[in-house]
Amino acid sequence: TAVLQLPNSGSRLSSPAVLRAMSSSAGPTPPYTTLAVSRPAPAVTHVEIHRPDKRNAMNKAFWREMVECFSEISEDQDCRAVVVSGAGKTFTAGIDIVDLAGEVLQPRGDDTARISYNIRKTITHFQESFSAIERCPKPVLVAIHGACVGGGVDLITACDIRLCTQDAWFQVKEVDIGLAADVGTLQRLPKVIGSRSLVNELALTARKMYADEAKSSGLVSRVFQHKAALMAGALEMAEEIAGRSPVAVQGTKINLLYSRDHSVEEGLQFMAAWNMSMLQTADLMKSAQASMEKKSPRTVAFAKL
Repeated sequence: TAVLQLPNSGSRLSSPAVLRAMSSSAGPTPPYTTLAVSRPAPAVTHVEIHRPDKRNAMNKAFWREMVECFSEISEDQDCRAVVVSGAGKTFTAGIDIVDLAGEVLQPRGDDTARISYNIRKTITHFQESFSAIERCPKPVLVAIHGACVGGGVDLITACDIRLCTQDAWFQVKEVDIGLAADVGTLQRLPKVIGSRSLVNELALTARKMYADEAKSSGLVSRVFQHKAALMAGALEMAEEIAGRSPVAVQGTKINLLYSRDHSVEEGLQFMAAWNMSMLQTADLMKSAQASMEKKSPRTVAFAKL
């Protein structure tokens, strides 16, 4: 696998100031206790999982805060692209079993029906944490370094673009702790990786997948040498996306997701219905004019959406 280097020394993205903006050593951003949210570049939001002392394990607060955070991002007209990453030495160790032991292992209820009902409510609550990422109309890039275990795989498969470092590794860990993955991996990973056999192998054996295999299988699209290069590359890509018409970008994401889950004919019909209104935008003429003048779309001042 080719390993990408940092942008050349003349790039503003490789400057220490910009890279510091992608690292929230000050801790989580209120009102969040597990997330650090920042704006490292115009129209780009950075969401950093911030429990480095716990290897970014996903506790009760995390599941709630992800929904709140991405619901807010979805409505933020100043945001056009999102980068998700993890603080510290690893992306995430997955679910925080100690913190969630009570809800998972000792569910409330007076009988089987009531216990089952509460378990289902807990599971669907957790599922919403990552469905909120997928449902967000802004493209979400995820930058993965070190371990991405269990719930981490659920999270990244809900993102639109996956990037990682050469030392990254992935593990569908759930069968090792006595359960089937229930927050999205078994539903989304087969749509991400072309080989159903490989998906089955990963889910049934809980073996680790390393960066080279993740790249060759299609789980990630780029591999970077180290975290600094990863974060610079993720920000650069996010800025490229954010520089395009938000009508075009958000419409593209929504239609890609629709087409993933429907037939070609249904996708074409949805696309026609979508664009019969979305083509009636000044963004189209502005983008065409910039193209004819050999200018980047990033030079165009597009209205908020």
